[in-house]
This record gives sequence, structure tokens and C-alpha cells, in this order.
Amino acid sequence: MSVDEVGGVLGEIRDEFLAVGERERLQLLLELSRELPELPERYAASPALLERVEECQSPVRAFAEVEADGVHFYATAPQEAPTTRGFASILAQGLTGLTPEQVLAVPDDYPMMLGLARAVSPLRLGGMAGMLGRAKRQVREQLAEGA
Repeated sequence: MSVDEVGGVLGEIRDEFLAVGERERLQLLLELSRELPELPERYAASPALLERVEECQSPVRAFAEVEADGVHFYATAPQEAPTTRGFASILAQGLTGLTPEQVLAVPDDYPMMLGLARAVSPLRLGGMAGMLGRAKRQVREQLAEGA
């Protein structure tokens, strides 16, 4: 399944990245880093409820929660790690509101679809892939618990 078939925001974000030159893509990622939504109080008060993303060099924590109105993806990343924060923001904006099935259908190589391979280190792209992989696993686990 393609990103376009999954959900609008992820496709829109991908299109924004591909519409600009490589140099501007990094700037766009930095802009998105400033748009990472704040954590709900229950997670802000107890960050241990969020899972540590080991693939990230920076201390990143994330959690995908299946609710009646769809999936909600929450993440925290330090201000001094804007690239990682940008990736977390993309996923928070792009996954939130999707159905569990749509989240599970997001291509695993979505981070590579943003055209950042020459602007960002493979390690950082791996961090975003790690966030996405965790979100999918967490959604699968919650679906299994509810079955």
C-alpha cells in the first residue's frame, strides 16, 4: 500500500519535502521540529509511560495509543535534537487520527520517501524508522489485547 492510500497528512508531508530542493528539505524538517505537539498531562507527568526509542541517538520516547477516534502518536525529543524532533513531529501529525489499519499500512520505508537521504545521516533516518516500527508494534499489541 502506498502512502497516498494510507492517509492524507503523511502524503502531504512527503509531497512538501519532494517539492523543494535538497537544501530546503533540512530547513523544512527543522520547521516541523517546532511543531511537535505537547504531551497530554498523563504522559508529561509520567514520561516512563512512553517507550524509549533505542534507535535514536537522542533520548526520544514515544507511544501510539489506539482510541475510539483513531490512533494518537505521542513523542518527546529534546529541543537540542531538532532533526529527531522533526521526525517525531512528522509521525505525531501524520499518524494521529488514522485508523489502526492505516497506521499498520504505512510503508516501513516512509522515512526514505522524504528525500532526506543525502541531507540527514543514515543513523537519524534509522531513528525515524525505529519510531515508526514501535508505533506499529504498539498498535498491533493493543489490537491483540482488545480482540
